[in-house]
Amino acid sequence: MIRLGAGSLNRIAAVGAHCDDLAIGAGGTLLTLCLARPGLRVDALVLSGGGSEREEEERAALAAFCPGAELHLTVLKLPDGRLPAHWEEAKAAVEELRGRTDPDLVLAPRTDDAHQDHRGLAQLVPTAFRDHLVLGYEIVKWDGDLGRPTAYQPLSPEIAERKVHLLQEHYPSQRHRPWYDREAFLGLARIRGIESQTRYAEAFAVTKLTLDLGE
Repeated sequence: MIRLGAGSLNRIAAVGAHCDDLAIGAGGTLLTLCLARPGLRVDALVLSGGGSEREEEERAALAAFCPGAELHLTVLKLPDGRLPAHWEEAKAAVEELRGRTDPDLVLAPRTDDAHQDHRGLAQLVPTAFRDHLVLGYEIVKWDGDLGRPTAYQPLSPEIAERKVHLLQEHYPSQRHRPWYDREAFLGLARIRGIESQTRYAEAFAVTKLTLDLGE
């Protein structure tokens, strides 16, 4: 198992199609990074949920998932499940995000996610963030689209538990969903931990990675 670091990491861009996507897919990674790097800047974009209780949930949740960070969150009002019909608006939002930040790391959905909103956003990200490390997070759901990840971020048991606690605390609108529970979130983290020879982990897809092994 080879472990590579991101080097100097001062800015993150994090994008999600829906409120809670970032917390589910990369909440443990956000906690790990922000706790290790006080003052880290996080520019987050969520395409749907603006002006609703979902936005209120998202703002409180990301503040908790990014402790000590300089957080800038934008939540838009694109209709859930209709990103392909609102392609231009989504693309403009991603381009606007790129225009105000040059991140060291981008957290985004996977390009092979079965949900059309997740997949569409994942396809847009590299058109704006062309020279950046993009990690595609995974979201467990009924589609059964979990694949074989190519990158892992280990999570301490404390971080894994904190992630699950924050998910339950900050998204009451989602608690009725049959997959939205402690067993699902911690179970997937345990499986990814086994794959990366640690206790818990979050897993990501990497579609393109440039190495510099000569320095």
